[in-house]
Amino acid sequence: MIAQDEQIRVTLPDGSVRQYPKGSTGLDIATQISEGLARNVLAAKVNGVVQDATRPIDQDATVQLLTWNDPEGKATFWHSSAHLLAEALEALYPGVKFGIGPAVETGFYYDVDLNGQPFSQEDFKKVEDKMLELARQKQQYIRKPMSKADAVAYFEEKGDPYKLDLLEGLDDGTITFYTQGDFTDLCRGPHIPNTGFIKAAKIMNVAGAYWRGNEKNKQLTRIYAVTYPKQKELDDYLYVLEEAKKRDHRKLGKELELFAFSEKVGQGLPLWLPKGTMLRERLESFLRKAQIRAGYSPVVTPHIGSKQLYVTSGHWEKYGEDSFQPIKTPDPNEEFLLKPMNCPHHCEIYKSRPRSYRDLPLRLAEFGTVYRYEQSGELHGLTRVRGFTQDDAHIFCRPDQVKDEFMKVIDLVLYVFRSLGFDDYSAQISLRDPENKTKYIGSDELWEKAEAAIIESAAEKGLPTVTELGEAAFYGPKLDFMVRDALGRKWQLGTIQVDYNLPNRFELEYIGSDNQKHRPVMIHRAPFGSLERFIAILIENTAGNFPLWLSPDQIAILPISEKYEDYANDLFFTLQEQDIRGFVDLRDEKIGRKIRDAEVNKVPFMLIVGEKEAADGKVSVRRKGQGDLGSMTIDEFVNIFKAEVKV
Repeated sequence: MIAQDEQIRVTLPDGSVRQYPKGSTGLDIATQISEGLARNVLAAKVNGVVQDATRPIDQDATVQLLTWNDPEGKATFWHSSAHLLAEALEALYPGVKFGIGPAVETGFYYDVDLNGQPFSQEDFKKVEDKMLELARQKQQYIRKPMSKADAVAYFEEKGDPYKLDLLEGLDDGTITFYTQGDFTDLCRGPHIPNTGFIKAAKIMNVAGAYWRGNEKNKQLTRIYAVTYPKQKELDDYLYVLEEAKKRDHRKLGKELELFAFSEKVGQGLPLWLPKGTMLRERLESFLRKAQIRAGYSPVVTPHIGSKQLYVTSGHWEKYGEDSFQPIKTPDPNEEFLLKPMNCPHHCEIYKSRPRSYRDLPLRLAEFGTVYRYEQSGELHGLTRVRGFTQDDAHIFCRPDQVKDEFMKVIDLVLYVFRSLGFDDYSAQISLRDPENKTKYIGSDELWEKAEAAIIESAAEKGLPTVTELGEAAFYGPKLDFMVRDALGRKWQLGTIQVDYNLPNRFELEYIGSDNQKHRPVMIHRAPFGSLERFIAILIENTAGNFPLWLSPDQIAILPISEKYEDYANDLFFTLQEQDIRGFVDLRDEKIGRKIRDAEVNKVPFMLIVGEKEAADGKVSVRRKGQGDLGSMTIDEFVNIFKAEVKV
């Protein structure tokens, strides 16, 4: 019989409470539940903290046993796989030095310094084979606390400057090492019980990455990889990946002639071609109409602003070093910045005349282009650029109006997502990092008010949310809408932010019903977020088959021969008057080729005209994905088109 003080009470996710000997591990608990569960447990979540499944539990606790099906279990699996990758590299590339190797959403990477040794796609297979060879040894991941002095001595002897750099920021008593097989790494963990869980491995990509993200530091080799507990699961993932490549917005953007990039214009600065511009304008028009219905007033602000504007707002202090540098003028006392944010300009619009409580809420909306210096290695098509347009708006309201206005913006964001088929999204409450408040401006009291407004509004709307510390803007907390793309990656699109701080910095005021001066609250919101990123995800989610109302070319009129070109052109002008966009294909090609090309170019409707159609005043209609819809009058086609195009 085990004494009571040698037992712990464990509360499981189903609410049941069981007793186990003090010092039991997550694996011990799993084994008592079922052998099958024990074979699949990767880590344990103890009192909300993920730890090794082999780590003893010495006090009463809530425990969740994590498997591959749990996001945190998968992250642990991939983090452990990063250590396995490092062990394989150390065996194959003598003298390799290691930076960091975290799990990411679709696998993991390790930043390494190969000391000039080449590494390319031809090397992927030998590294994968070495990883699996080591995995089959079923080496345990062994955790060992380490004093800072001993940790420094270990990496000095090994000659690993990047680990020594990491150690400088760590406090003595918080440092742990993990060892599996012949490889030891500085790591907080957690890790899976042993390498035997890893049954399939694939190196996905290799890229350059500056140490600590600083271009002044050495560029390391970043090796991206993914692992799975079964080969079939890896094969299925790679198949989905190949299918997703067909949807890559960079590939489709070029094929559909939507946008382009030019080295002469500059990296990360997209050029919108005519068809892409039509797509953008349709999206902007759609949101403008919704904003007018919701009481927003349009404004336009310059692409640059005085440096002092951003000193006042705090953007210069927080982001100045990482932004485009000041623009000089012939006047030595003048400095301007490319606009990194629209909000300071909107604050000045608010200040352009005195405001009363009766004027609030004041909702100012702008499709404003902003510029931020993203490092060249981080640029990626339209999803990460240096110049992008935000569907930005700022709501200036009284404190008693904040929650109601915030909930109205949630409704607007969800309306946009529903209208465009963005169903796979999650809402993230982004709060400040309580351990590093120097990153933010404003008092604790104002932050607590802003955070409470977001949390309460999301709860009252019944919006499922996750909370992330440290993801707030420097001036206020956010509700971010994360949308998954065709690869399953999450991107932040829509965002709503509550801000008590910029009104203070800009000394914004309104006269209240008590005839006294009061400070308004700002709500920042952008349902699309970045128009560029939104369109990139839209391209990939639809594979370029846009909703009819958004398609740059909605129709292609295809005359069978040049004899019917006049009828085709007359038809085109008639449909243009009905706000139906498209073109007449006057090429000297057979009709089959014209149809195939229209299909490849994702044109929704093909209108074929020949002798019979011209004689009867009709069209022969084909719908992409449906085939031949038959012959019909022009009015009949317009009715079909209008019924589908409604948003």
